[in-house]
Amino acid sequence: MQQRSTDNLNFESNLLKNKANHMRDVFNFNAGPGMLPEEVLLQAQAEMLDWHGTGISIMEHGHRGPEFQQVAEQTEADLRELMNIPQNYHVFFLPGGATAQFAMVPLNLLGRKMTADYVDTGIWSKKAIEEAKHYGDIRVVAEVEKKNNWITVPSQEHWSLNPQAAYLHYTPNETIEGIEFNWLPQTGEVPLVADMSSMILSRPVDVTKYAVIYAGAQKNMGQAGITVVIIRDDLIQTALPHTPSLYRYQIHAETHSFYNTPPTYSWYMMGLVLAWMKRQGGVAEFYQRNTRKAAKLYGFIDQHADFYQCNIDPAYRSLMNVVFTLPDEALTKTFLTEAAQVGLAHLRGHRSVGGVRASIYNSMPEAGVDALVGFMGEFARKYG
Repeated sequence: MQQRSTDNLNFESNLLKNKANHMRDVFNFNAGPGMLPEEVLLQAQAEMLDWHGTGISIMEHGHRGPEFQQVAEQTEADLRELMNIPQNYHVFFLPGGATAQFAMVPLNLLGRKMTADYVDTGIWSKKAIEEAKHYGDIRVVAEVEKKNNWITVPSQEHWSLNPQAAYLHYTPNETIEGIEFNWLPQTGEVPLVADMSSMILSRPVDVTKYAVIYAGAQKNMGQAGITVVIIRDDLIQTALPHTPSLYRYQIHAETHSFYNTPPTYSWYMMGLVLAWMKRQGGVAEFYQRNTRKAAKLYGFIDQHADFYQCNIDPAYRSLMNVVFTLPDEALTKTFLTEAAQVGLAHLRGHRSVGGVRASIYNSMPEAGVDALVGFMGEFARKYG
């Protein structure tokens, strides 16, 4: 008992140290909307009532006025710089989330071929597949499988790709299941489309390898309400005849994402986050941080496999969403309750898979992961 008490004191002491440079009392591990940088929130707070001396909030400025146009242009410039986006790619800032893109992609890309290939690695892939089936012949060319007690992705040599497909769609990171690709699918002349909602800006990406990249902002780029679409110029083509105007990429290319009133405050918040990322050192710097954070957490889980288990093939473990289980559901509830009591919030796994999920996006400081690992150690000693 004395040892446990000492461990408790040490853990609480370390937790306080971890929070010393973190003004808020809580580390937010929510999968989305995710944690935002404290520096960004403070800047938004300071500018809430008076944006750059104009006397009014940025959310009150007209979206076509020079004030908001400055925000929009700088945000796009910063995203292009961070991702090294070539000039022959359009960048759209749209409402509707990635879910709207589940429809917009087939509506705009199927063209005369009317068939596309999809890789099914989890719930978000499945949602994209089911939506796309409304518009054309959708083929599932690969699915996750269980191999040697690991959930894994079959190598591409086992995929049944169609060389005549209008495009191949995949989800590099599955937020719910904690599965992430560690390699790039090779598609030849077939355009590659990726839903990067939960991993965009977390690691370097060669945009030129993709035809379309889309991502909701609410994990690594800002708050909920806005979605980025990066699309190669030659794919701006005539959409299927029944496509609504707001779902036509061509219209957004012609109007520079201002066909209707955009979600201006979400756009502004994204601009603040991207500027913060640049000040921190850019994508390469965050990739190093994210790699360290994930290594600490997965390393601890693997070292305590009798208590914490992650059944994802180590080669496909997500850098952003660490999913694991405890011995039983009752212990999981206790874990979540006690974690919240010490300021480790939103660790509950998705309702469809249960367990625990720690989302460690760019804005999660390494101290947050250190605090979680410290808590997990104390919890295992207490209940193991």
